[in-house]
Amino acid sequence: MNSHSYCGPIHGNTLREWRMTHSSSERTTYRVQVLERAINVLQTLADDPRELAAAEIAGRLSLHKSTIHRLLMVLDRHGLIRRSEAGRYALGLRLFELGNRAVKGVRLREQAQPYLERLTRETGETAHVCVLDKGDMLSIAHAEGLRSVRMPATVGRRTPAYCSAVGKAMLAYLPQAAVDDVLAARPLSALTDKTIVTRAALLADLHQVRMRGYAIDNEEIEKGLRCVGAPVRNYSGHVVAAISVAGPAFRITRSRVPVVAHAVLAATSKLSAELGYRRREHGDARSQIAR
Repeated sequence: MNSHSYCGPIHGNTLREWRMTHSSSERTTYRVQVLERAINVLQTLADDPRELAAAEIAGRLSLHKSTIHRLLMVLDRHGLIRRSEAGRYALGLRLFELGNRAVKGVRLREQAQPYLERLTRETGETAHVCVLDKGDMLSIAHAEGLRSVRMPATVGRRTPAYCSAVGKAMLAYLPQAAVDDVLAARPLSALTDKTIVTRAALLADLHQVRMRGYAIDNEEIEKGLRCVGAPVRNYSGHVVAAISVAGPAFRITRSRVPVVAHAVLAATSKLSAELGYRRREHGDARSQIAR
């Protein structure tokens, strides 16, 4: 007797529940099977340097021609594969785009780590590199300070962009439409009595960021915590991330902020250069610290 056997009559609700359970199970199994087949199609195309006909792919995967045609149609529609004029298939540029994004994320973490560790040695405080994600700054790498009183570091930690040094360092250099999208995704709510909670005040603060070249979180996220952040640019000049140093306000005092900022700007400048950025029309932010 198999696992689907039932001894005895099935009536009423029992029959309906049995049908619903098995129908749901079959749908789930089918969806997983379709996904696995689609992945197998991509792997088959990846393993062969030639473009392949649908019949060749069907033969290698032991699938019916009609099944392969449906899979190829969907994959082609999403750009994951491409169809030549001769009706043969190869991997599509969408895969290159997705893979390039994944590699960039890994590369950024790997390339940023030495600069974060150097910042921690120079300042004694915790350093982070973060990227913008739906109105939040997402920490992707860190180097934690060694002092007993320090900011805890966690990869994957999220902080609001509008009141964090890393967030303001990025927002200051984004197009206004992108800033508006961030503000729409995350209302300006007070986390401390120093949090900026009006659009006008935030835009004025972002103007100061551009003037100085770096951003300050002056106890806006957490009372007693002060952070200094600066943007990281890629080869095209776009801001893709931000680095910050964070520590207790009694150590990162207002008078010490320019010193910490100088170290952060040196790190972001070198990391940006490693990512291919060449300073052209942008002035040297480090020369603007005294403003």
